[in-house]
Amino acid sequence: MKISIFGMGYVGCVSAACLASAQHSVIGVDVSEAKIALLNQGISPVTEEQLPEKMANAVTRGYLQATRDARAAIHTTDLSLITVGTPARDDGSLELAYMIQVIQEIAQALRDKTSPHTIVIRSTVPPGTTERLLIPQLTAQSGRTLNQDLLVCYNPEFLREGSSIKDFYNPPFTILGTEHDDTFQQVAQLYTDVRGAVLPCSIQAAEAMKTLCNVFHALKIAFANEAAAVLHGCGANAMEAIDLFLRDEKLNISRAYLKPGFAFGGSCLPKDVGAMIHLGQSHGVATPLLSGIRVSNDAHLERALAIIQRQNVRKIALIGIAFKPGTDDLRDSPALNLAARLLAEGYELRIFDPIVRIQNLIGANALHMQRHLPDLGDYLDDHLDRVLNHGAVWVIAHAEPGVYQQILAYTPKAPLIDLSGQFARDAGQFSYTGLCWMPTP
Repeated sequence: MKISIFGMGYVGCVSAACLASAQHSVIGVDVSEAKIALLNQGISPVTEEQLPEKMANAVTRGYLQATRDARAAIHTTDLSLITVGTPARDDGSLELAYMIQVIQEIAQALRDKTSPHTIVIRSTVPPGTTERLLIPQLTAQSGRTLNQDLLVCYNPEFLREGSSIKDFYNPPFTILGTEHDDTFQQVAQLYTDVRGAVLPCSIQAAEAMKTLCNVFHALKIAFANEAAAVLHGCGANAMEAIDLFLRDEKLNISRAYLKPGFAFGGSCLPKDVGAMIHLGQSHGVATPLLSGIRVSNDAHLERALAIIQRQNVRKIALIGIAFKPGTDDLRDSPALNLAARLLAEGYELRIFDPIVRIQNLIGANALHMQRHLPDLGDYLDDHLDRVLNHGAVWVIAHAEPGVYQQILAYTPKAPLIDLSGQFARDAGQFSYTGLCWMPTP
């Protein structure tokens, strides 16, 4: 198939690389000249496991190219994926300006194109957006007729940063929001190499899926962390109790996201929790449970800060600054928030993260860093030994496998505060403090 992808962030880049690897002809479209230049050199503008190799191979073999020219991309392809960002506003609602701009560009380009065209929307939007806002703009400005020479599908993505390539090929399911059979059949061809069921549904049900899933994941994380904190506070072995709880796969569903760890962050979970709360407010629906998720997550960050403050030292080594291992994404990273709080309180902080490089941060990722910790580069050090030697206390937000082994081997050891539970089984090597768990025997 000939495919154009609008928006070359995480979802756009992963989709482009995987579809091009299946020998579809893919054109990436973005407003950023820097991203376009990198893509055309076969360099991924985002950091993701397996993505650099896939992207370089796709460009070398001629299956992937990039442009800023939306009209040319539309005229040389048959199907367009829209993967532009819909960031959260201050009130929790989603900013749809980028989406609307792309829809208008596509519609204008379709006016003088004669062949049919398919639009597949993957960006997160509130339920009802596609049918009430986007499709009317597409049909009015393109002069086309829905389900005749214009096909539209909503196709939510379930890609987790750090494992996006694996998730592309192994999603829980593939959801295609359309009740038009021809549209379903055409879009389903994108996923012939993907495992799992391909399920048709209404557009509004498809729009709801990404938000529903992420809000539930955030709820599970908040439950696990808060429950573990309570159990730990009364002297119980929180990890042992949670492990037993997770053995009930009949009523307690899956183990995913239910292991206690650090606070959640990233570009999806905080945004989608806020979006669901705002959606409830817009329709007069009280959401005390959902509103409490953010309160609980913030309280978990405060627990981590309190443990550090009780050490009565000023020199801190912080390992891991991205919101999770395997990525350089700083958006809503609890480790970044913790670092900002420590620096504001006068701590002498050195940070090590083997993936985060200031010069590689672009787009919304760089903007978030500038807003919350603009001088992050002053505290990052790419030598783990120097960072560990600096710290009178080692605070581990997360550690890549190689870093984990280096920390175990390093001497002399400092007291270790484990925010993710990674070091619980090796706690005997340290003066160890778990965020809300005891060392594992």
